[in-house]
Amino acid sequence: MSFLSIVLIGFAMSTDAFAAAVGKGAAMQQPRFPEALRAGAIFGVIEGVTPLIGWALGLAAASYVTAWDHWIAFVLLGALGIRMVLAGVRKDAPDEAEGDARPHGFWNLAATGFATSIDAMAVGVGLAFLDVNILLVATVIGVCTLVMVTTGIMLGRALGAIVGKRAEIVGGLILIVIGSVILYEHLSGKAGGIGIG
Repeated sequence: MSFLSIVLIGFAMSTDAFAAAVGKGAAMQQPRFPEALRAGAIFGVIEGVTPLIGWALGLAAASYVTAWDHWIAFVLLGALGIRMVLAGVRKDAPDEAEGDARPHGFWNLAATGFATSIDAMAVGVGLAFLDVNILLVATVIGVCTLVMVTTGIMLGRALGAIVGKRAEIVGGLILIVIGSVILYEHLSGKAGGIGIG
């Protein structure tokens, strides 16, 4: 898998966290950069660990599904991408800023970070069937999430949840494209580019 693909996955995985951060930033009273950076670090660590867990789970089952590995990656990435796009366009989606009165302490941020990292765990499962450096992928996902969440909180007050929803749509489309290219390269016998490297 090329480094560009890994970076794209990192940003795709961080878009739901960005959407949540925009909502939190809108709910906070004039968030300062240290607060935003702290939230970004919490989200980033959680988002970086969960693909490792998913990868370990996927690796345990890899020997049973080697012949179907690229189809599994395609289906997982495609399904996650579609879900993210649908969540981004859903008109009856709950307001991200709901619960303004709740504190923005460590456990609240950690719980939100974990909730937005489930997709990264599922991607980790899919990556277990590909020839990738999972530590690099996890690190890139974590760093992208740190940057996106920090930015999201700082922009949240001014931009509101609409920008977050659009980011989620873009992230979902990125996952669908990556999954499709992985499948195409497998079926066409190619081993470079965005898939296996």
